[in-house]
Amino acid sequence: MIFRRLSCRPLLSVVGLLLLSPSLAPAAVPESSTPVQETPAERDARMGWWRDARFGMFIHWGLYAIPAGQWNGKPVDAAGEWIMFNGKIPLKEYESLQKQFNPVKFDAAKWAKIAKDAGMKYVVITSKHHDGFCLFDSKLTDYDVMSTPFRRDIMKELAEAVRDQGLTMCWYHSILDWHHPDYLPRGPGSRRPWDTRPTTGADLNRYVDYMKGQLRELLTNYGPIGVVWFDGGWDHTAKELHAEEVVRMMRGIQPKLIVNNRINLPLDFDTPEQTIPPTGIPGRDWETCMTMNDTWGFKKDDHNWKSTETLIRNLIDIVSKGGNYLLNVGPTAEGEIPPESVERLEAMGRWMKTNGEAIYGTTASPFLKLAWGRCTQKPGKLFLHVFDWPKNGELFVPGLKNKVKQAYLLADAVNNAKVELLETTQSDDGVTVKLPAEAPDKIASVVVLEIEGPAEVEPPSIRQSAGGSVFLPAVEAVIHGKTARYESGEGKDNVGYWSDAQEWVSWDLKIKRPGTFRVKVIFACEDGVEGGRYAVEIAGQKLTGTVESTGDWTMFETADLGTVRLDAGRHTLVVRPVEIPHGALMNLQAVVLRPE
Repeated sequence: MIFRRLSCRPLLSVVGLLLLSPSLAPAAVPESSTPVQETPAERDARMGWWRDARFGMFIHWGLYAIPAGQWNGKPVDAAGEWIMFNGKIPLKEYESLQKQFNPVKFDAAKWAKIAKDAGMKYVVITSKHHDGFCLFDSKLTDYDVMSTPFRRDIMKELAEAVRDQGLTMCWYHSILDWHHPDYLPRGPGSRRPWDTRPTTGADLNRYVDYMKGQLRELLTNYGPIGVVWFDGGWDHTAKELHAEEVVRMMRGIQPKLIVNNRINLPLDFDTPEQTIPPTGIPGRDWETCMTMNDTWGFKKDDHNWKSTETLIRNLIDIVSKGGNYLLNVGPTAEGEIPPESVERLEAMGRWMKTNGEAIYGTTASPFLKLAWGRCTQKPGKLFLHVFDWPKNGELFVPGLKNKVKQAYLLADAVNNAKVELLETTQSDDGVTVKLPAEAPDKIASVVVLEIEGPAEVEPPSIRQSAGGSVFLPAVEAVIHGKTARYESGEGKDNVGYWSDAQEWVSWDLKIKRPGTFRVKVIFACEDGVEGGRYAVEIAGQKLTGTVESTGDWTMFETADLGTVRLDAGRHTLVVRPVEIPHGALMNLQAVVLRPE
């Protein structure tokens, strides 16, 4: 494959000529050579639409949709868009897919409407993934959609359709490129093991010029772009990629552009993948990107679809922690979004139609933890997303100090002419809201509290039972870290994925009846992973334990660690690893303090 449609000259001279000659470059737009200086207010204004949006569509589409997870009739493990890598497919063989790419059922307007109806506010699509194939009309390569049987600029059609729906168009762009002869990862051999092309004459700097040229095309030929979502930067440092220069060039073309952190610079937002940070990412804008099943690109044998309940609650959880949710679809080779994805997006759209006010333009919860659900907020309003409708009809909001002016169900406010106000009771411990017997929505119902002044919340404390015991469940734990997380369902009700010895969990508790308490830890650990050591710390006292096998991650047992002496008042109990020798510490279900 050559990398210039207008000439058969060697790659170096052609790319160099393109970048230096205004007559061959895309439409001229002045570029700044110096960093753009922003005040905090200017940055807030630039980030404003993205922070308000909260929910976007990710689209992974390319040649990999044709094999759909299989090569030569055999399944290839891992995500569909990585089939060239995981299938160790030679470049010439993979290139043959370009002649087959003809998505005759592609309908940009239909895709954009699916996103709009789901309640999404922006669309991010793979302009180029790691395989190097471009879904846009690039003058720098023939390895693009215009050299397929389809011969239509997909990015142009989609950008217009997305804007017609009032959404914001954004580009994903891979830094890594398995196809371009000048792209070399660092390390021995400087190519992937299955890539037998010679490395003689390859020049990463020349590849960066190629990447800059394509980014220039994407930012000059398709109208205003909201985000450039980089990926694949792990092979090289920011210096090797000339990252600051690349970003200056892009913002010289579109000054309001938002750029993620995957060009190895801490730019506008962080990008946790397939996970929700337990406490968000304080001090940073962030966005969780996630698949609906187990793959990004279409894979016909992947039927492990997340439920609508999981997807809606993921959205709420993320927004309650101050993040955005970028939810992926992987269209088929024919150009259709899979019906399983469409079905789930339609259900999310119905929920958003009623509850969108509690998502769009909201900020993170003022509460550290809510056992029954999550909270988002706007000035003067708290939106209580109730997952577990209280059986006694009373919703307790712990630690809330503000006066509640009125309370009501958001569903009533949206769907009914008359809003039934809910009775609230204020106490030193918080606010209790009297709810109807039935939840308006089985997945998540929203209760609105209109309050006086900015939200003021006293950190909640778990209190002693009437018998003097204190039960500290995993669901109430504050998780300090990025890997460990709360798990529920299928026999789990615990802190799991605890693989980082620097991560720890804590509970705040209040003792009214002081004394000596026996400390018990309820945990599970499968065979072969036991041996981890941990400490329980409270009131300057420390007890240690060793994790033994319980036979399975869902078979919970109780360990007795000894006793501690606690005075009346507030305390914080911490569980932290001492050593994790076998990949994971344990599944921690609860800590119990029983009076002696």
